[in-house]
Amino acid sequence: MSSLILVVEDDTSVREMVCDALQLAGYETRTAVDGSEALTSQQKTKADLIVSDINMPKVDGYELAQRLRDRGDTTPIIFLTARSEKPDIGKGFRVGADDYISKPFGIEELVLRVAAILRRAKSTDAPKSLSVGPITVDLESVSVKLEGELVPVSPTEFKLLVALIENKSRVVSRQFLMDEVWEMGFAESATVVDTYISYLRKKLHTADYEGIRTIRGFGFQITEK
Repeated sequence: MSSLILVVEDDTSVREMVCDALQLAGYETRTAVDGSEALTSQQKTKADLIVSDINMPKVDGYELAQRLRDRGDTTPIIFLTARSEKPDIGKGFRVGADDYISKPFGIEELVLRVAAILRRAKSTDAPKSLSVGPITVDLESVSVKLEGELVPVSPTEFKLLVALIENKSRVVSRQFLMDEVWEMGFAESATVVDTYISYLRKKLHTADYEGIRTIRGFGFQITEK
């Protein structure tokens, strides 16, 4: 089940752009045009993460975060705002923000930050194993099994497989995998990702399972079948 993200932004074009990017990355989105509407929305159906502007009518982003925290709502909040001075950033974290992105911003950066925050939020009850189709990954013993049989993998192959399964059914970009597995950001060639994807396919694809897919123009996806 994909994570639900509440996008709070009074600028229609920015709101739609953020939602489109998050939906393309595999997330569900809900919107609010100001903090007041966001508070009502969050009370009805709690989102997994909130991406919010600060300068908004009625209830601004600072007050939104403060009121959520005051009522015990610990939903992660990312401020996405043109207010980039140090006092603004400091206030954002003091009222309960988990991250702060200044406008103008890059879509890839936003998606990476969202993924990182959600991953940290879930780390306290993280599973000991992951699975997809016939593949099982044991995170404690750092081992991989295919249809119950142990498959030897390198540390890099293991990290890449975990990154794919943690985003099961979601299309993830080469840049995202570079950052997750190799921690190279965008400075290095992404062809290394394709090379290691091919290694995993050779080890884990069978006559009945070919779930590690290339989505041309977007990235990679691992599926149950």
